[in-house]
Amino acid sequence: MRIDKYLWAIRVFKTRSEATEACNGGKVKIDGVNCKPAKEVKVGEIIQIRKGSVQFSYRVLSPLENRVGASLVPQYAENLTPESELAKMRAPVETFFVKRDRGSGRPTKKERRVLDSMMDFLDEED
Repeated sequence: MRIDKYLWAIRVFKTRSEATEACNGGKVKIDGVNCKPAKEVKVGEIIQIRKGSVQFSYRVLSPLENRVGASLVPQYAENLTPESELAKMRAPVETFFVKRDRGSGRPTKKERRVLDSMMDFLDEED
């Protein structure tokens, strides 16, 4: 079975085209080697997938032809992703947004200085 179809079937990617793009972009490796979307998957191989900042790892247990339900995925692939990688997904993203009234335009020089001093204050707390 093709790697792009396999990754789609075990629900790593929502679409086959996403899986194909990931393979072409060098984000999918089989046993540490970059692979093309048409690479055949064999039982026992380790697949590493980079999605954002997280590196997922799966062991192929069995090939399959069609997409399966999420509850059946453990029969076909074993998730080897370490907990430290999964923690990256749960990490809070720190953003700060100042709400401005609609139609108030760009901040004046004085307002900009106040915003900058607030941002500097927040940076000092970390």
